[in-house]
Amino acid sequence: MHSQMLKGVLEGCILYIISQEEVYGYELSTKLNKYGFTFVSEGSIYPLLLRMQKERLIEGTLKVSSLGPKRKYYHVTDKGIEQLEEFKQSWGMVSTTVNNLLQGE
Repeated sequence: MHSQMLKGVLEGCILYIISQEEVYGYELSTKLNKYGFTFVSEGSIYPLLLRMQKERLIEGTLKVSSLGPKRKYYHVTDKGIEQLEEFKQSWGMVSTTVNNLLQGE
């Protein structure tokens, strides 16, 4: 998949996952993998999370872990929720249009 297209889709999917519950980086990577994003490496997720924090779409909070060092849990901001809603609308229009095109309608 083209990297620019993937970046936009991945950001929208990350916003969706984080909007459902707070997650830490490795947990997010595992969830993405479960949904079929097996081609996305864990190492590529962290720079995206950092950028999303800088854009104030998400915020991270360090929390104690019973399994070792503190973990940074991410949650979606109000700006992130707005971005997620825009992504859902855009994705709905694009996916319907592309599917119609590919099915010859």
